[in-house]
Amino acid sequence: ICGYMQRALEQLAEALEHAPSTPVRELDILPPDERAYLLEELNRTAVTYPEQQCINELFEAQVRQAPDAVAVVYQDQRVSYGELNARANRLAHHLIAIGVKPDQPVAICVARSMAMVVGLLAILKAGGAYLPLDPAYPPARLHQVLEDAAPHLLLADAAGRSALGDDALRDRTVVDLAAATPEWANLPASDPDPRALGLTSRHLAYVIYTSGSTGTPKGAQNEHRAIVNRLIWMQNAYGLKATDVVLQKTPFGFDVSAWEFFWTLLEGATLVLAPPDAHRDPAALVDLIIGERITTVHFVPSMLVSFMDAKSVDRCTSLRRVLCSGEALPAASVHKVRRLLPWTGLHNLYGPTEAAIDVTAWSCPDEFDGAIVPIGRPIANTRVYLLDGHRAPVPFGAVGELYIGGAGVARGYLNRPELTAERFIASPFVEGDRLYRSGDLARYLPDGNLEFLGRNDDQVKIRGFRIEPGEIAARLCEHPF
Repeated sequence: ICGYMQRALEQLAEALEHAPSTPVRELDILPPDERAYLLEELNRTAVTYPEQQCINELFEAQVRQAPDAVAVVYQDQRVSYGELNARANRLAHHLIAIGVKPDQPVAICVARSMAMVVGLLAILKAGGAYLPLDPAYPPARLHQVLEDAAPHLLLADAAGRSALGDDALRDRTVVDLAAATPEWANLPASDPDPRALGLTSRHLAYVIYTSGSTGTPKGAQNEHRAIVNRLIWMQNAYGLKATDVVLQKTPFGFDVSAWEFFWTLLEGATLVLAPPDAHRDPAALVDLIIGERITTVHFVPSMLVSFMDAKSVDRCTSLRRVLCSGEALPAASVHKVRRLLPWTGLHNLYGPTEAAIDVTAWSCPDEFDGAIVPIGRPIANTRVYLLDGHRAPVPFGAVGELYIGGAGVARGYLNRPELTAERFIASPFVEGDRLYRSGDLARYLPDGNLEFLGRNDDQVKIRGFRIEPGEIAARLCEHPF
C-alpha cells in the first residue's frame, strides 16, 4: 500500500509540474501501467460471435438439427422442437399479415404456459419486439406501460384479458392465444424469411420496463445482437447439453427469463415451465426439480435462501448449475449451497436490464470460504469501468460508479430521449462505443474480480426487481389523503 501511495503521489507531482493551472479534479494520478490495466487489460474480452444473426434464426438452426427432441414441458404437455417451431411459425405469419414490422413493440400478456413460449417466438419471427406484461402485476402498472409503449397489437390469454380489463383492450388489435381454433391454425408452418421482412440483428428483440424515479416506468430497448452475444457467452461459459433440463420460473417481465427461454432453446436442451405461482414456493420447486430432473436453475439470492431452507433440498441431485443474479449474494448462502449441494456449480452474475441481462460473472470455487462474494469479471465483448464523479477511472481498489460498454448495451429507453441521453453516453475510452451509467458502486478486489457495493442513489431491489422510491412517492402524492 505504501509503495502504491508513493507512486500515486509521484504521478500527481508530475501532473502538477506539467499542467499547474489544471483543476485538481482533472489531474491524472494513475500511473500509465495502472491506467492501461484498468481500461484495457481487464477489458480484453473480444471474441467472435454470430452478431449478424437474430435469436429466432439461431433457434431455427437448432430445430433443423433435432426436430424430434423435446423442447418444452409444461405439466402434462411435452412439445418437440419441430412442433414448437411450427406453432410459432403459423402465429408469426398471422402477425406479419396484420402488420407487425421490425422494431415494433408487440405486447404479450399471458400466464406462464406453452402459449407464452409460442407467443414470444412468434413475435421475434415476425420481426417484432416483445413487450412482456405480467398478468400478476397491478392493473395500474400494466396500464402505465401500455400508455407509454402504445403497442397497437396485444397477444393475450384469459389471465391477460382479465388483468388488463376491457378499457385497455379497446382500440387495440388483440390476438387470443387461448382460442380453441385459432384463425392462424391453417397458415404455413414454414420459417418466415428475415430478409423479406427487413429484419436484422440491429432490430429490437424486446422492451422490458423497470421502475422509474419520476413515477413512470421506463422501457429498456434491447437488440437481437446484444442478446445473442449474451447467450453465446453463456453457452461457452457453462456448456449446456441436449440432455440438460432448464427450469423456467422467472416472471417474463424480468430479463433473466430471456436466457431461461432462449439459451435453452438455442442449444437443444429441454425447457420445463414452472406452474404460474410455483416460483414463490420453495417446496414446490424442490418437488419440480426432483420430478423433472432439472439440471439448471436461476434464483435471486433472497429466494435462494428460502429454497436452501426447504425440506429435502439435498435430494435435488440432478442440479448441475445454480445461477444467481438480481441482488447481492450473501456469503452465508454460498457456503450453504456448497455444503448441501456440493455437486452443483454455483455462479454469481451481475447486470442491469439496460445491458442484455448480465455483464459480469463469477463461478464459485469448490474450496470457497470467503466473506465477500464477487460479481466477477466482464463477459464476452463487454467492457466495465469504475469511474468517479468526473468520469475519470478510479485507482485499483477504490470505489467507483460502474459504467458498462460493449455489445450488450441497450439502444436506450423507449420514448425517453432525455433520459436516454443522461444514462447512455459516448465512451471516452473506445471510439464509437457507448457506455451505460448504472448507478451501481463497485471496486476491484486484489484478484481482479469486482465487488458490488450498492447504489449511489435510493434505488432498492426486492426479489431482483428494481424499485425506485421516487415512483412510490409519486403514487402516494396522487392519493387524496
